[in-house]
Amino acid sequence: MNKNELSITGLKNHVAVQEFRSSQRAHVYENSIQQQDGHLYFLVRESYTKFLIVAAENGDTTPSDFQGQQVTLGQFVFLRCEMSPVNASALRSKFGFTKPVLIGKDNSYGFGDRLGNAGPAHLRSVRKSGFRPVLAQQSIRELDRTNRTAQEVMDAASWSVFQEGFTEGFGADADHLKTTDHIDRMVKAGFTMFTIDPSDHVVNEALSMDPEKLDKAFSSLPWNQLRSQPDELLQRYLGKELKLKNNLIHAPSKHDVLKGMVKYGHVITHTKKLADYLENTYPDHPAELELSVDETELPTTPFEHYLIASELNRLGVQLVSLAPRFCGDFEKGIDFKGDLDQFKEDYQQHLAIAERFGGYKLSIHSGSDKFSVYKVIGSINSGSVHVKTAGTSYLEALRTVAKADPELFREILSYSIKQFSEDKKTYHISSNLKNVPSPGSLEDSQLPPLLDDDDTRQVLHVAYGSILSANSDSNSFKARLMNSLSENEHLHEKNLEHHFYKHLEPFK
Repeated sequence: MNKNELSITGLKNHVAVQEFRSSQRAHVYENSIQQQDGHLYFLVRESYTKFLIVAAENGDTTPSDFQGQQVTLGQFVFLRCEMSPVNASALRSKFGFTKPVLIGKDNSYGFGDRLGNAGPAHLRSVRKSGFRPVLAQQSIRELDRTNRTAQEVMDAASWSVFQEGFTEGFGADADHLKTTDHIDRMVKAGFTMFTIDPSDHVVNEALSMDPEKLDKAFSSLPWNQLRSQPDELLQRYLGKELKLKNNLIHAPSKHDVLKGMVKYGHVITHTKKLADYLENTYPDHPAELELSVDETELPTTPFEHYLIASELNRLGVQLVSLAPRFCGDFEKGIDFKGDLDQFKEDYQQHLAIAERFGGYKLSIHSGSDKFSVYKVIGSINSGSVHVKTAGTSYLEALRTVAKADPELFREILSYSIKQFSEDKKTYHISSNLKNVPSPGSLEDSQLPPLLDDDDTRQVLHVAYGSILSANSDSNSFKARLMNSLSENEHLHEKNLEHHFYKHLEPFK
């Protein structure tokens, strides 16, 4: 196609967009405009609902793989397509950049989007940050609590990428997987990053076992699955100086080795089992692995990290990232609680171990709002990192509602307070319900600042499942919340962008 043909095509595209915009009184997302095979594609919002529009010149046919209602306006025919699973699948087939890719060991940021509408703002905040976005990120627990499917999460990410015209590639994290059924569920939806959660197999009691019991537990480990024998393993570590970068050396005692293997031996075999299942069952599916050992009672010691990484490396399990249990408290929705100097020292040791075994990323789970930790990691300026956030985007949605729809926010907060005793059971938080004011006692102007109060943030955070799954009719919390966010899309996205600039800036 020569320059004149290109300019004519561009002019026709402009006319088509203007024709639809003016006749339908629709908001057009300019970054979404794409031209392919003689057809024009773009996203619009009519009232508070988004549609994909496929345009062709009058007399031409629109693509058969998209489903929608056809309307003729002037010299063009337009197909108005709902953002349905069928159309999302067609979109991914047509535009490769709307499918997830392997991120590898680049710095990356996980944007959990429990509502499915935060993706465009997430993408705008991450541009030029040096981080690759992992846009579709959801754990099995979150899927169950929000009554969403893995496919819905993937589709929301694809539509967001298309809306923003983001062609640089995004990741999709199937988070906290515990079984082969979980893997099946997420592979089917197209996820490419698989975070193995072996927390059910950690033996925390190893830390307090007497020598006789510890030795017995060590001898009874599943050595066939470990492809080793007790004496062989001891020989690999005892009397050895385990040298790391920056002259960091670990010389473990026999007690260290026994304790580490009893605590994490079943973690290693379970991780190997799931890694092999993924590779053997889906050999052609693009996949990268993260291991999460952060949900344990005590911090992961440097030697425990070394032991896990060394044994997995010996067994042929390649990691893209690993999440240790760091020192201090990584509570949901608030900043780090602990000694930052100690965190920096520990982080550098964990970083040296990661570099020793291939340079995988250190992964920060419960990463929302850990601003002081971000500054520490940014100051080290070495290695690579992956950060996972989720609840903080939900809280920014509630910040928007607190400003735009005070009565709905009062209802959500009241219900969250009511559910708190039950919902907090599966979370590590320190919120004191006595410090959360009764929403009915506050003026409208006093509601948005509640989103900056640690106690209130955590009460709202842990109740997200109860809020999003309560009822299913048009008057449910979720339906009203989504309508309010659609009606106030600009404010919602402004809040999200501002919040994630704060998250990403310290790493620079």
